[in-house]
Amino acid sequence: MEDDAGEQSSFVTGLIQNRAKEVGVAAFDLRSAALHLSQYIETSSSYQNTKTLLHFYDPTVIIVSPNKLAPDGMVGVSELIDRFYPSVRKVVMARGCFDDTKGAVMIKNLAAKEPSALSLDTYYKQYYLCLAAAAAIIKWIEAEKGVIVTNHSLSVTFNGSFDHMNIDATSVRNLEIIEPLHSALWGTSNKKRSLFHMLKTTKTIGGTRLLRANLLQPLKDIETINTRLDCLTKTTGIMVLIAQVEFLNQLDDELMTNEQLFFGLSQFLRKFPKETDRVLCHFCFKPKKVTSKVLDVDNAKKSQTLISSIILLKTALDALPLLAKVLKDAQSFLLANIYRSVCENEKYASIRKRIGEVIDEDVLHARVPFVARTQQCFAIKGGIDGLLDIARRSFCDTSEAVHNLANKYREELKLPNLKLPFNNRQGFYLSIPHKDIQGKLPSTFIQVVKHGNNIHCSTLELASLNVRNKSAAGECYIRTEICLEALVDAIREDVSVLTLLAEVLCLLDMIVNSFAHTISTKPVDRYTRPHFTAHFSTIRVVDRIFTRMGTVDNLESNSSTFMTEMKETAFVMQNVSERSLIVMDELGRATSSSDGFAIAWSCCEHLLSLKA
Repeated sequence: MEDDAGEQSSFVTGLIQNRAKEVGVAAFDLRSAALHLSQYIETSSSYQNTKTLLHFYDPTVIIVSPNKLAPDGMVGVSELIDRFYPSVRKVVMARGCFDDTKGAVMIKNLAAKEPSALSLDTYYKQYYLCLAAAAAIIKWIEAEKGVIVTNHSLSVTFNGSFDHMNIDATSVRNLEIIEPLHSALWGTSNKKRSLFHMLKTTKTIGGTRLLRANLLQPLKDIETINTRLDCLTKTTGIMVLIAQVEFLNQLDDELMTNEQLFFGLSQFLRKFPKETDRVLCHFCFKPKKVTSKVLDVDNAKKSQTLISSIILLKTALDALPLLAKVLKDAQSFLLANIYRSVCENEKYASIRKRIGEVIDEDVLHARVPFVARTQQCFAIKGGIDGLLDIARRSFCDTSEAVHNLANKYREELKLPNLKLPFNNRQGFYLSIPHKDIQGKLPSTFIQVVKHGNNIHCSTLELASLNVRNKSAAGECYIRTEICLEALVDAIREDVSVLTLLAEVLCLLDMIVNSFAHTISTKPVDRYTRPHFTAHFSTIRVVDRIFTRMGTVDNLESNSSTFMTEMKETAFVMQNVSERSLIVMDELGRATSSSDGFAIAWSCCEHLLSLKA
């Protein structure tokens, strides 16, 4: 798989609907090799439920079928994407690609869990639309990315939102969960005004995305909430929403009273880079077979990615004894369960042993570009492949020649402070302090660029050595991947434990670096755990959150304030239950000059009184 840039979304989503107002959604997370399937009746003609899911997944690609037939009064999912998500890449695939039978077979083969555990056999007919969407997604991913999804590697969930609170996109905005409501007014310095950014002290991209997911779809299962509160206690009562988020803002009694546990986990998590979850899930996708005949730049880059993943996996497995030492005496169910499922799992030791047979013991994950390149070139133990040894010798010779050339420039041109930085895009280049340059630079130097107090430049001789050094490194990558083929195949046989490790790292990152860290920086009596008992203040579990903040005309849909209010209230009335929570702007209600809101709200109050 190719590298994912930054913290951007990694979801590919498929949508399909029928005339009975049913919508099937399949969302594939390329970072964590997770597939989420949902199927529901769309109760709103404006597709509020679908919009809520799309807001949650924040997909980069949306796949739809060419069939634009839609239920009466509804525009259809294809036109919905055109209208409300113009910046998202829309892919139209033939209706034959949305095959629920093929989708069911794919899920049985690819899911990490047994089909019986997923209740696939029982609910096959019920989930036929989302299975059809899953078939289209997997077909597109394998064709677009040039990979094959490894069997028994995907984490598959069916209708996972049933166990979570449903918060529509409007309420997410009004409650300032992810972004401040008036970000344009407050400016970029206002980021901490949203709940998400206040808690975003995670260190990994996976931990950050897990935090976001828990804020957008909090748990509503009381048993699970209490199990997790047993690990994280003394929670604040900032708002009803916060009390139900997975671990959200909850102080871990163990972490706060046991400094050795807290700092031990912090030390363990510091061993991993931001993209750890994506790297560990790299093995869920099998690229096309590499041969020694294919030695172009693209394949060298893919080989380098694989080698980097192996090195990081080795680093992760080498750190597991530290995690075992830290969690050995953990008392909370969650941390004790992590100890049992990860630290005592013999499969990790088996993978670690197989890696040690091929990978040099001294090789470690490195962040400095040239150090990382060197580690990747010398990842395999010496003497395994003769052509690799030759490529390594060429790499060392050109690297040494580059440094000798830099020494030559320092002496001959009297530039003792000349430095030789390296980055993956340029390779080696020269950095000279501006104060050391008397007059103009000699014509030997090319590509001269001023960078702060320094001059960055190169020479023809250095450029030539860069080309030779990069070529030698590329050949090392290709030969290394060929040597790693058997090892990677063995790792893929137990790929499910790698996805588990990725999930655990993201979870610990969220608990330790976000929640426990947030609590530890506040006064000890600032936060209190909510108790779900008729003796203390009770916070009830709700299944949905609705909001109504102020009044505004909607020019895009040609709706007046009155019409906008009535549409939003109609959506609330169609979906509200006796367990739902409605949040309204009292000031907006009191000062509103529109009778529409008062009428709509009276209808809602009447409906709630009837249900009560």
